[in-house]
Amino acid sequence: MANQRRDVFRFRIELLGIQPSIWREILVPASYSFWDLHVAIQDAMGWEDYHLHEFQVAEPERGELLRIGIPDDEGFGVVTLPGWAVGVIELIEEAGQTFDYGYDFGDGWKHRITLVGIEPRIKGQRYPQCLAGARACPPEDCGGVWGYQNLVEALLDPKHPGHEDLRDWVPKGWGPEIFKASDVHFDNPKRRWKLAFGSDG
Repeated sequence: MANQRRDVFRFRIELLGIQPSIWREILVPASYSFWDLHVAIQDAMGWEDYHLHEFQVAEPERGELLRIGIPDDEGFGVVTLPGWAVGVIELIEEAGQTFDYGYDFGDGWKHRITLVGIEPRIKGQRYPQCLAGARACPPEDCGGVWGYQNLVEALLDPKHPGHEDLRDWVPKGWGPEIFKASDVHFDNPKRRWKLAFGSDG
């Protein structure tokens, strides 16, 4: 069992449905809430946090699937727990445990999160950290897995009818294989909260 004051979680994040795989490995404090983890995943992957998100986690004792994210008053009977009120350590306990993270319900991005291990904090080290990863995050609003695959095909084929327009549309410097863990910068989750909700969480 992790100690939320002294330990960090090592998570692997893999974007599902795309090959070769787009993935990241990060270290986050064991004291993180699911809101904090959401912000770290967004920053590590390269998403811009424009859309809704949701974790789906099996409750350890009963196996009940819990939905964690931003509650919706019009959820039509689906209960979503507020991510800022649920600690990751409450539900994630053992190496090898997996759960899902969905982002942008229109494009339908799904990530598989795996707890690789629990490690002691290193004194003087700042967290979270991105340790490793591969390939660039898809651009926002590119149409999900199918749209992304078509985008990459068009960009790699100068004769494709959409090549020029799509080359101008993607972010400057973006390429499907470009990723460096050292380029990842993590935002403060409380700052992100203020941007999203206009008050302290």
